[in-house]
Amino acid sequence: MTYRSFSLIPAWSNHLLSDRFTQMDNLFSRITGESPVTDMPVYNLVQKDKENYEMTLSVPGYTPDELDISVLNNQLTFRGTPTPEKSRATEDKKNVTWLHQGFKKKEFSLKFNLENRINIQEAILDHGLLKLQFTYDIPEQEKPKKIKISIDATTHKIIEHKGN
Repeated sequence: MTYRSFSLIPAWSNHLLSDRFTQMDNLFSRITGESPVTDMPVYNLVQKDKENYEMTLSVPGYTPDELDISVLNNQLTFRGTPTPEKSRATEDKKNVTWLHQGFKKKEFSLKFNLENRINIQEAILDHGLLKLQFTYDIPEQEKPKKIKISIDATTHKIIEHKGN
């Protein structure tokens, strides 16, 4: 299980640095027994306007039946559980020699702790990208309130001067 807060920090873009990070991540994961951070799906988070957000997870090869999204106690959880392929395609793959296999479906669980409750509007899986559109549900007591300022009419009397 990996807990993450929503972050605006960009992902590594330099391939050399990214490869070094992956190597160090794999080394530490072998020492500690934890699964590597780099094995988790990458994601983007976009704030579309004041209340609407969109999160996109990269989950190539997964079907809707293999993915689960849930929200419980202000925690957003994504789970991926690949099902074993039992079809003729599996038999055909026995004669195939893989030169490189970058898309490996592994079981994963990705969790985000949220400050407020969210309302999920829609979840769409398209071309290996899982898009989640949601809004924050901010409780009334946490929303800013405008306080009206009035004038006390009793303290603003006009003093009249009567001449003799």
